[in-house]
Amino acid sequence: MDKVVNCFSRNPDAVVRLICFPWAGGGSIHYARWGKVLTSSIEVYAVRLPGREGRAKEPFFQSMQQVLDEVTDALLPQLKEKPFALFGHSFGAMTSFAFAEYVKRIHKLEPVHVFLSGASAPYSEMRLQAPKRSHLSDHDFLQWMSSIGGTPPELIANPEVMKLFLPALKADLHVVENYRCSKPEVPFLSCPVTCFDGKEDLPHDLEAWKHMTSGEFTVHMLPGSHFYLKEAANEKVILDHITKHLETAEMDYL
Repeated sequence: MDKVVNCFSRNPDAVVRLICFPWAGGGSIHYARWGKVLTSSIEVYAVRLPGREGRAKEPFFQSMQQVLDEVTDALLPQLKEKPFALFGHSFGAMTSFAFAEYVKRIHKLEPVHVFLSGASAPYSEMRLQAPKRSHLSDHDFLQWMSSIGGTPPELIANPEVMKLFLPALKADLHVVENYRCSKPEVPFLSCPVTCFDGKEDLPHDLEAWKHMTSGEFTVHMLPGSHFYLKEAANEKVILDHITKHLETAEMDYL
């Protein structure tokens, strides 16, 4: 499990685990540090995909099913052990959805809460009509990255850094661009689903996410563009919201 999951703060007494999926090209450290910020009742598992950090020499995944197989195999005992919740931003929102659907369908396990950020639902028309980015030239790709914000300009202007970073980003975008699923005919979850997004980001079809659950569905818009969640004030709002809802998760779970 340690290869697939980064956990800064092991806490066997936690009442719930928060499993966080990275954005495209992202690593695990941003979320892993949440384990030192959130209350002791929440243990954070930050997913680490191949091709980055300590797994830099491993080949990138080519499909969503590869992501699901590896993460499920690594975490299945923990999923059965105590309540779990999911968080994902952008590409991570897509993998969170796919993971929730997969573990419910195959293993009859359901999260106590799903937190999604910065993405349209995978079956929404807005997402299906979105332009593909993974096959852009490096020059055009970097221009697009500059337009969405979140990556320091000095890094984008550094060819050596981009040479290391771009392959992981393009690989993850290839996975999500080729991921297809139908709109659920009936909700497959009953837990609450919370969506966050940046007010200045490109529009996302957030309302379409409500079709995945029969439980409570809420949307929270925060100031900022695509990587609004990196801003300290916004991160505090998100973490306070997660804490508020997960500290009572054990009672709902039981």
